[in-house]
Amino acid sequence: MQHGQHEELADAAALPARLRHVYWIGGGSGAGKSTIARRLADRYGWHLYATDDVMRDHAGRTTPEEAPFLHEFMAMDMDERWVDRSPEAMLETFHWFRGEGFGLIVEDLLHLPQNPCVIVEGFRLLPHLVKPLLAVPEHAVWLLPTPDFRQAAIRSRSRPEEGFVWRTSDPAKAGWNIAERDRMYTRRLQQEAECLQLRTLQVDTSMTEDDLGEQVATAFGL
Repeated sequence: MQHGQHEELADAAALPARLRHVYWIGGGSGAGKSTIARRLADRYGWHLYATDDVMRDHAGRTTPEEAPFLHEFMAMDMDERWVDRSPEAMLETFHWFRGEGFGLIVEDLLHLPQNPCVIVEGFRLLPHLVKPLLAVPEHAVWLLPTPDFRQAAIRSRSRPEEGFVWRTSDPAKAGWNIAERDRMYTRRLQQEAECLQLRTLQVDTSMTEDDLGEQVATAFGL
């Protein structure tokens, strides 16, 4: 093994210790990740790192060789992205669901101070990518919206203020495609997290923000 490979393995082995101060909230779309992360950051004085906020920056820091699905997606028009493809195709080719750019999340976190703690949230936090970074398994949880919760999300996407689906030729179909893709993605997250023995929490429409916040805090051992 060459010297550079030894250094790369040593760096990878050191990551859990270097990220021991990080708490992770992943999960399905619209499950309350941002809200709960913000509440916990405010309560404990932690630094909040929202992966949605850095997507544009991360896209600009990748090449087509490093992130082929991302660059293919960027070249599509709105109908090609959300109307013309099946939810299954959307799921399998969506770059963030493939883990593209995840290394940039880790890179950003390593540049943050270790005090205070950092809470990182977003749907890009795939269980199989996060687990090797955990010195403390309890520092990660995935929020999984129930079917009722997903139906509420579908209804919200029917409103003009929802945003990008109204820039397609068929907002209703785009909204349904995205909701179905998200349903399958949530199921995939659940299976992956359970297989890796990582903590998940079901989120339904009867749960208040206070309830969910306390459940996440308990899962973190706070």
